[in-house]
Amino acid sequence: MNSVDAKRVLETALICAPQPVSIRDLRTLFDDALGSDTVKMLLLELQQDWALRGVELVQVATGWRFQSRPEMREFLDRLHLEKPPRYTRATLETLAIIAYRQPVTRGDIEDIRGVTVNSLIIKQLEDRGWVEVIGHRETVGRPALFATTRQFLDDLGLQSLDQLPTLEDPGVQVSMFEALGAIQLAPQSEDTAGVPEDGVQVPAVDEVDIEDAPDLVVGATHSGAEEGPRDIDI
Repeated sequence: MNSVDAKRVLETALICAPQPVSIRDLRTLFDDALGSDTVKMLLLELQQDWALRGVELVQVATGWRFQSRPEMREFLDRLHLEKPPRYTRATLETLAIIAYRQPVTRGDIEDIRGVTVNSLIIKQLEDRGWVEVIGHRETVGRPALFATTRQFLDDLGLQSLDQLPTLEDPGVQVSMFEALGAIQLAPQSEDTAGVPEDGVQVPAVDEVDIEDAPDLVVGATHSGAEEGPRDIDI
């Protein structure tokens, strides 16, 4: 099979795939006749082929996928009139703390935010597929350690945690969450008390629009969202 035909096969498979596809899985399209390096090269060529279109080919934590470009969102939103999910500032602050300080316990989050963490906030993030328990801290009570998932990384369009923006940028959290798409900041409640200066804080904004996005990889702390909890000595 020549490279033109191989790219057509890859293109078709990725367009029809409901989720990102890894290079290992893409190789099965060719009965492993093509090596990983060859498939990667063809994907990069295909990426260039779509460079001037409204849809782009990107690599995320769990593989490769086609997605609309950010500048197309304004128009695509007109097709989806339903309101996006609403999250409180406390929820976004909790997610930011987990993303930048992981792995963390509920107590760690409370120390940073200065208020008690509502159990429903953690459950909401777990139900969304953005946060999971990856182990337990070896201390009194063995509290659960929370970290972000591959689903979170995919939703941000990132390959790894190393690609998260630095905290030095005052607008970094808002920009990061905007990348998720379709999330609106709900009215502030009593659970959204201020965060200490050394904490991770979402800048004050009236509303944050964030779209449904694809999982956040936890580097060395865990290898994938499909793994169950495991003990980690901290």
